[in-house]
Amino acid sequence: MVDPRGKVLPGLSPDQVGLCPQRTNRVMAVLQAEVDRQRLPGAVVLIARHGKLALFDSLGALDPATNSPMTRDAIFRIYSMTKPIVSVAAMMLMEQGQLLLNDPVAKYLPEYAMQKVAHLVDGAVQLQAVRQAATLQDLLRHTAGLTYEFMGNASVQRQYAQIRIGSRGRSNAELSHQLAALPLLFEPGTVWEYGRATDVLGRVVEIVSGQTLGAYLQDHIFKPLGMTDTGFSVPPEQHARIAEPFARDPEGGVQMRLIDVRENAALESGGGGLASTAMDYARFLQFMLNKGELDGVRLLGPRTVEFMTADHLGEIPVNSGASRALLPPGHGFGLGVAVRKNLGVASVPGSVGSYFWGGMAGTTFFVDPAEDLFAVLMLQAPNQREYYRMLFRDLVYATLID
Repeated sequence: MVDPRGKVLPGLSPDQVGLCPQRTNRVMAVLQAEVDRQRLPGAVVLIARHGKLALFDSLGALDPATNSPMTRDAIFRIYSMTKPIVSVAAMMLMEQGQLLLNDPVAKYLPEYAMQKVAHLVDGAVQLQAVRQAATLQDLLRHTAGLTYEFMGNASVQRQYAQIRIGSRGRSNAELSHQLAALPLLFEPGTVWEYGRATDVLGRVVEIVSGQTLGAYLQDHIFKPLGMTDTGFSVPPEQHARIAEPFARDPEGGVQMRLIDVRENAALESGGGGLASTAMDYARFLQFMLNKGELDGVRLLGPRTVEFMTADHLGEIPVNSGASRALLPPGHGFGLGVAVRKNLGVASVPGSVGSYFWGGMAGTTFFVDPAEDLFAVLMLQAPNQREYYRMLFRDLVYATLID
């Protein structure tokens, strides 16, 4: 399990950490069958339990265009798996007394002081002043009234799309100002709607820390945790390690165009801009599973991690449609991650208290504190992401036999 590029987690055979070797092999066999069907370009798979790697392997192609083999140190666009990392950054600042979660967003970003909500009245959209200002907690748990332009066809979402709010040509400051000028989809604190809240949170981190988001993450999270290959762009000498999707969707859909991590972009998207490796992200997840510490480096207190990974929605409803599809039944949402509330209800196995999230290009992870387990699946297959996310969860839980 040695990676020449940085620190790794120690490894043991699956049976030494309570996993069935044959069932662990099945994880790779099922994914290999997907590669053989030419439905999946390639993947890196990592399962860890009790602080030890039980599986860390790669399969398929790094780049289907050249048929170069996938490697364990491949670099993936992790999109929304950026959110838990930026959420940790905000919680570190909270622990240092530099912000409070019930602070209004406008305390740090004055452009959010006069927000309006789009209400449908007699078939027409009317803008009304918010009844209660969005807080930093609202940003962290996606109840700030913000949305994504691809989450639906409401007038607010069309306005996001019209000004290309996701353009990587804007700085974090410019994105924040343009987003603040657009109406909200919901009153803050009233509905869970997945959206650009963590992009705004990233800008708050910049204001509070006095650093760019990328610099703050590098200095305070990536370096301390030994995440040597994680950042908002990939240096030229590592371009050959970037994993690529199929040029065309294998099932005939419209293939999503992935962000170009080879170039520095003005936007350092706290909601979806990072590139990383399976091992780097595993180090972050082991830090979370250890409740804020890794290899003697503590970035968060244990109670803060427990607080982050508790449900923060309570009775707040989840918006129907695309948001409902992202948050399975039996789950709530914490501060940057989805959290399991029931042993049943959801269509995939998992312990109460486990938490997860994924990225639009197909990467996914889950952490199960009750089983002292986490798993990471890195792939670039955007249109098949939900299928592989569910399949991976089923396969990993099937390996547990103690």
